[in-house]
Amino acid sequence: MGISPWQLLIVLLIVIVLFGSKRLRSLGGDIGGAIRDFRKAANKQPEDNEQ
Repeated sequence: MGISPWQLLIVLLIVIVLFGSKRLRSLGGDIGGAIRDFRKAANKQPEDNEQ
């Protein structure tokens, strides 16, 4: 069985109470930036340095 929406909402409320909304917002921004940088690096083509 999966997680119901009510259970997810309760977990979200507990996390907000424990960490605070400002800290979660900055953490979300940091995670988003890391994912963005990872995608850029993954899509970058390797350069041929052979001569």
